[in-house]
Amino acid sequence: MTELKRILYVEDEEDIRTIAQLALEAVGGFELKTCGSGQQALDEAPAFAPQLILLDVMMPGMDGPATLRALRQIPQFQATPVLFMTAKVQPDEIEEYKALGAADVIAKPFDPMTLSDQIRSVWLRCEAEPAGRM
Repeated sequence: MTELKRILYVEDEEDIRTIAQLALEAVGGFELKTCGSGQQALDEAPAFAPQLILLDVMMPGMDGPATLRALRQIPQFQATPVLFMTAKVQPDEIEEYKALGAADVIAKPFDPMTLSDQIRSVWLRCEAEPAGRM
């Protein structure tokens, strides 16, 4: 079982990015690379080589689903678990994100104290079911 260490977090709202960064680095002990846009994520992801990617859904320009599709075109990220973080969490929306290949969805607003545990639990599930990854 591989330990989760490196997370790429893509979020256009600086305030939310800052809170999540504090939660994931200080509380979770993760090494985090933050990006303010989908394009920045595509530019920086290959060198950072994240084990898991957190994507905001609603971003200007390239939104979360478009960013996920673009990341999946890079061989290195075809099987990387991706979680969407969004306020749009109606059951049909969640099904749509999972159909795109997201491992799970974390609702906003999220709890900074439990965010790392939520992510670790999805990571463990993905590690236990490699065939379940998209």
